[in-house]
Amino acid sequence: MTKPALNIYLAAPRGFCAGVDRAIKIVEMALDKWGAPVYVRHEIVHNKFVVDGLREKGAVFVEELDECPDDRPVIFSAHGVPKSVPATAQAREMLYVDATCPLVSKVHIEAQRHSEKGLQVIMIGHDGHPETIGTMGQLPKGEVLLVETVEDVAHVDVRDPAKLAFVTQTTLSVDDTIDVVHALQARFPDIVGPHKEDICYATTNRQEAVKAMAEKIDAMLVVGAPNSSNSKRLVDVGRAAGCEYAQLVQRAADIDWRALEGVQAMGITAGASAPDVLIQEVIDAFRDRFDVNLEQVETAVENVTFNVPRVLRMPAE
Repeated sequence: MTKPALNIYLAAPRGFCAGVDRAIKIVEMALDKWGAPVYVRHEIVHNKFVVDGLREKGAVFVEELDECPDDRPVIFSAHGVPKSVPATAQAREMLYVDATCPLVSKVHIEAQRHSEKGLQVIMIGHDGHPETIGTMGQLPKGEVLLVETVEDVAHVDVRDPAKLAFVTQTTLSVDDTIDVVHALQARFPDIVGPHKEDICYATTNRQEAVKAMAEKIDAMLVVGAPNSSNSKRLVDVGRAAGCEYAQLVQRAADIDWRALEGVQAMGITAGASAPDVLIQEVIDAFRDRFDVNLEQVETAVENVTFNVPRVLRMPAE
């Protein structure tokens, strides 16, 4: 039987970013250096396939430090942690490695500097997300206020409207965040912004690729985890750009083939914590059912790398 033809447009960049690469490498190097088990506070990155693979190698994933023994290494996830977490680890004389993405650490440093200048900080982010919790936890309670939407800006209760700064979660939708920033600037004209955009290069690049692809396609799949903020934002960006059917899938098994009946042009991208193997798995699933013509839509080339912490590059004692 002849397979129906299908054009697949593959967004570039897609998948792993430098911060995710670094975080995974930190866990692998820690296992090589100290052996199993190595404890990891929270999922190292938001992807079940990645986490399960590291678990098979000897990583133990926990939510809080009190689930970790004192005598085994513990790693803090790429999303960052409140200051109280490393302080507790130090008090317990634990060996710990911080895998916080350097671009998240940049936001932490910004918040600290604003506070040292007497400014109260407003964070644009998602309530309950680990990165938001980590950033807000860099300063004492009440020094960082959270807003998610333009509506939140109208109701946020600040100490002094003339002494404010804002930071953002790194994985937000660029377009949605601009609206919240404009609302903050309209209500608080003296508010101080970041010296450089907080939303990370990888988030921005993946969203721009989706926008470029959207006009060519009938439907779009984003490979990523349901708890991955940057992956969910790619779905939102695709829909906002005119692709009505944009869905998040973790694996090829999640594809709703009935919903794709009659589709002639398909877009595929992946969040920053989705490995290449899962992207290829989705493409192969389409090849099983369609005569696929694959075309890449490239809007940026990424060559960013981050060093792992020095403790992992030093020989074991």
